[in-house]
Amino acid sequence: MIVLVAPPAESRRAGGGRQAMVAVAQVRLMILLLAFAAGIFAILARLAVLAIWAEPASARNTAAVVKPLRGDIADRNGEPLARTIDAWTIGVHPGKLIGDRRELARSLAEIMPDRSADDYYKLLTADGFRYLKRRARPELVSAVNALGEPGIGFNREPERLYPQGDLAAYVLGHLHFDGYGVRGMERVLEDRLTDPAQSGAPVELSIDIRAQAALRSELGDAMESFQAKGAAGLILDVDTGEIMAMVSLPGFNPNDVHGTLPLNNVTQSVYELGSTFKPIAAATAIDTGVVTSMARRFDATEPLRIGRFSIRDDHPQKRWLNIPETLVYSSNIATARIGEELGEERFAEMFRKLHFDDRAPIEIEGGGTLWPSYWGRATTMTVGYGHGIAVTPLHLALAYAAIVNGGVWRPATLMKVEPGHAVAGERVISAESSARMRQLMRLIVTEGTGRNADVLGYRVGGKTGTAEKPGEHGYSSRNNVSTFAAAFPMDAPRYVVIAMLDSPVGNAQSHGQRTAGWTAAPVVGRVIQRTGPMLGVIPDPRRDVDLSDVEPLIWKGPQEHEVASQ
Repeated sequence: MIVLVAPPAESRRAGGGRQAMVAVAQVRLMILLLAFAAGIFAILARLAVLAIWAEPASARNTAAVVKPLRGDIADRNGEPLARTIDAWTIGVHPGKLIGDRRELARSLAEIMPDRSADDYYKLLTADGFRYLKRRARPELVSAVNALGEPGIGFNREPERLYPQGDLAAYVLGHLHFDGYGVRGMERVLEDRLTDPAQSGAPVELSIDIRAQAALRSELGDAMESFQAKGAAGLILDVDTGEIMAMVSLPGFNPNDVHGTLPLNNVTQSVYELGSTFKPIAAATAIDTGVVTSMARRFDATEPLRIGRFSIRDDHPQKRWLNIPETLVYSSNIATARIGEELGEERFAEMFRKLHFDDRAPIEIEGGGTLWPSYWGRATTMTVGYGHGIAVTPLHLALAYAAIVNGGVWRPATLMKVEPGHAVAGERVISAESSARMRQLMRLIVTEGTGRNADVLGYRVGGKTGTAEKPGEHGYSSRNNVSTFAAAFPMDAPRYVVIAMLDSPVGNAQSHGQRTAGWTAAPVVGRVIQRTGPMLGVIPDPRRDVDLSDVEPLIWKGPQEHEVASQ
């Protein structure tokens, strides 16, 4: 007989407890798995929603996150003018500084002496983040980092660098601290320079940095030597309108822009440019048929009275002057008589053809002109020698280009023009009138006030202009604008060169004179001598303009009063 014996009560309780624990563990594991599954499902669902319904980021938002690097700018030969580089920036969070601020300011001044200790102290005690140095060298970053101050931070960011410094500042302009162009070609080319599709080769401008350096050097030396308040100069291709060089002084450094910047004297400042307008008057008279013979004479025996005023000559010949003599001796009186015969309508029409009634025609910032408010007899007689109308030096350069290039006016450009792609332009005088003007302008340099601009082999032609500056109490006899406008080589013109000095003071070099023939003309001569070969003009002493029909008209005997038949 088999007897079944039940297990003790303790054993039954232990077995049941293990089963209960296993069951609880299984439930917890299931809950945990469900939680993981729910989390994964939520993530997948969110990704699906974003993939199906979310709008793509706009170009603006994308740019805010990843801003494209700004394109480079180069001169016509590929030399870098503006580049974007990867640089170090050193900044400070004043609220996070833990050391003594005075001591830290002294240390920073020793490492970075471009600011004083007091200046650094102001930055270290300011509210909010402040830059200490941008475009910092790696060794400078290491030196500042060695100070061990946690409130000073370092960051790598794109920086705009102008490797030529202030050499082409007015051409290039500069950037706002937010990174967009606010002046010059940086502003003009903003969209192109920031377009990722345009990245690659740099944008090439028209200027030649070698010619730019030569013009900047000569103008700067003259401005210092003659203690002038300002200066302006440019070199212009007469057939394309390309600016090969453009300088305005005083200048600025686009790498370090502070405060209000001066105007560009070439394109924004307007001046009465004096006798440089006389070739324009002569060209107008010849082209309109008012003057048909170079032997035609005008009475310059005595000052010309207009109301309360008199028109006088600086170097009076006190005789009747023909057209070559009027220009060679720079006679205001004879030019005024030519202007009177031309009349308001023909003079104003020529000035409009030359765009003297409009802003400077160029891509960058350009100033307007001071057009005569009333064209009476006095205005018509005086604008021919640059009195009563004010333009920029660029306006004058474009007018001279049209006078010598065959008679076609074109706007200026700072963009490189490929061969055969120049603007067609507008005819302002005939090719025959232009050829005559090339003779007369060459004659002014060989026989007249432009002698100090003559350079052997370059066949320079041009005209001086010395104009009194207007002030609060009328025109000042002590302050003038001295300008020389030239073209070369005159037998086949390639370039116009202009140099202008604002309020020069005579010195030993100029024999005490402050007139253009002694101040501005020599600058142009030196610029042509230095830049001619760079620009492809090789001097040839055997060549010159044929002056055989105009040079004999200049009477070189003793001065005497004469009245000749008109």
